[in-house]
Amino acid sequence: MDLGFMGGFQFGGNFYDRLPFEVIWANDISDGACQTYRLNFGHDIECGDIDTHMDDVPEKADLVTGGFPCQDVSINGARTMDNGGRTILYTRMIDVIRRIKPRAFVAENVKGFLLTEGRPFFDRMMEDFDLPGYNVSHHLYLASDYGVPQVRQRIFIVGVQGSQIFNHPTALHMPPMTAREALADLEDTPECRATHHIWSRAKRSPEQGSRKLAADKPATTIRAEHHGNIQWHYKLPRRISLREAARLQSFPDTFRFASAMRKTERQIGNAVPPVLAWHIAKAIRDHFDTKAI
Repeated sequence: MDLGFMGGFQFGGNFYDRLPFEVIWANDISDGACQTYRLNFGHDIECGDIDTHMDDVPEKADLVTGGFPCQDVSINGARTMDNGGRTILYTRMIDVIRRIKPRAFVAENVKGFLLTEGRPFFDRMMEDFDLPGYNVSHHLYLASDYGVPQVRQRIFIVGVQGSQIFNHPTALHMPPMTAREALADLEDTPECRATHHIWSRAKRSPEQGSRKLAADKPATTIRAEHHGNIQWHYKLPRRISLREAARLQSFPDTFRFASAMRKTERQIGNAVPPVLAWHIAKAIRDHFDTKAI
């Protein structure tokens, strides 16, 4: 999400302009994710449980973004909702918003919140995010509508200071990018650890372990926890590589990963597609360029 909010990168033949956002503080609990973050962003990140770093949060910031854990509500997860120990971490994000009073905040999570069993918890969460002085809304985004070669659905909750409604960016009026369009130039490229073009040798297995990409459609959702059972290539007799998975998430080829295969799979699958994040960030920039607070 940070890459998308800053912009200044290329993907799929398009250049996504630099946006007026600078990251001044970041946190993640995963050591591997923190290593990758430092490698790409050139500034530090507080690594560890957010509860141990709340006192380090800056006193002021214009924007707060977050993607709190989703395993407790994911369609493919435990679906324990607020009985799980991770999803309730959204309350830490609310604590930060209350403390520093940013001009805007953006929270991302899975579609599972909108399912029947998840809806009461989602409604309660929206009430918690409806803080005084903010106009809060949510929207279910389909990543392939915004230039990402993947049919990934995610909820974004956006709060902006003032009475003006935030206009969530509308879908692009163009055909979605297909898996072949995103990956074709890598078909004849040999494995290369330096570029993360390496792939799992996991054999076929039922359900998730046998899924295959369709060449003329966007990829199915890249998951974080597939344990090597990532999708099969649409043409070649192998699973897609880490670099191909990163492409399907709209990471530029210049983005590097600091971990071994399994941790990198998790980082790619957990990520917000940078191109989707860029469209939301641009809409927030436009909101404050044109609306009075």
